[in-house]
Amino acid sequence: MVVKIKRQASPVSEPYWESFNYEGPEENTVAGVLDSLNYRDDIFDIDGNESRRISWECSCMQGLCGGCAMVINGRPGLACSTMLSELKKRKKLGKKDFELVLEPLTKFDVISDLVVDRSMIFERLREAGIVLDRYKESSPKEYEHQYLVAKCLKCGLCLEVCPNYVKGDKFFGAPMANDCYLVTSKSGDDTEEIKKSYGKHFAAGCSKSLSCMSVCPMNIPTLSSIAKMNRL
Repeated sequence: MVVKIKRQASPVSEPYWESFNYEGPEENTVAGVLDSLNYRDDIFDIDGNESRRISWECSCMQGLCGGCAMVINGRPGLACSTMLSELKKRKKLGKKDFELVLEPLTKFDVISDLVVDRSMIFERLREAGIVLDRYKESSPKEYEHQYLVAKCLKCGLCLEVCPNYVKGDKFFGAPMANDCYLVTSKSGDDTEEIKKSYGKHFAAGCSKSLSCMSVCPMNIPTLSSIAKMNRL
């Protein structure tokens, strides 16, 4: 099987494509494929040229850290929870005809190869003042949704597929809506500024395509967060 990877040595270098042969088991994840390619003492591309190790990141290999978010065969996903067998079924191709194409997320700055800088997610939440200062006990009816929203990995997949999100724009995307809800529902302080930030950095720019929900690895019901914030 051929693995085609969009590579970039550093944030200031030009991207390029490089292909590798993978001869491991079909019942493997994309993360497992990358591990297999990097495990070799010497790495050679499909043409036999010596290559450097492939940069990618993860912390858990269990779909809980969000570090391995990337574009896999044109669709954003987590490498550790994307099976080769699922990709092949989607393409309806056999092993010899199947090609695995990996790219870094396009709406973040590339650090190296498949590693991108997602720190802007947290920076924008701080910029918008989405910070919990004084905690208060919330209504028990909110517990379930608070739990679901708190599972957000900040992986960036929702921003990658969002048709309204543009890097550097004032629209901050789904993490903004979910964190606004989470903080306002637990805060013992005045939340008027948070509500204003929600209006400015989310409500004013969201077209409700809900692509964020379709790609979320934690299945967070962002639409419910939007409805709860709109009521406030």
